[in-house]
Amino acid sequence: MIELIKLVIAILVLVFGIPIGNRLAKATKDESGQGQRWFKLIVLLSMVGVLIGLIAGNDVLLFSFAFIAIVTSRSLRRKK
Repeated sequence: MIELIKLVIAILVLVFGIPIGNRLAKATKDESGQGQRWFKLIVLLSMVGVLIGLIAGNDVLLFSFAFIAIVTSRSLRRKK
C-alpha cells in the first residue's frame, strides 16, 4: 500500500512538471534559437536516464530523470 502511495505521488509530481515547464518557457527566452540543441540534448540524456532507472529498478532515478525530461521538453514547444 505504501508503494502505491509513493507511485501516485511520483506521478502527480510528473504531471505538475507540465505547467511548471510551460511557465518556465514563458518566463525565460534563453531557449530560443541556438539554445534549442542543448535542450534537445538534455531531453535525450534524461530519457537515457529514465531507461537506466527503469532497467535498474531505481524509482528515484527514473522519476527524477522523467521530471527533468518533461520540464525541459516544454521549452521545445513552438511559441504561439
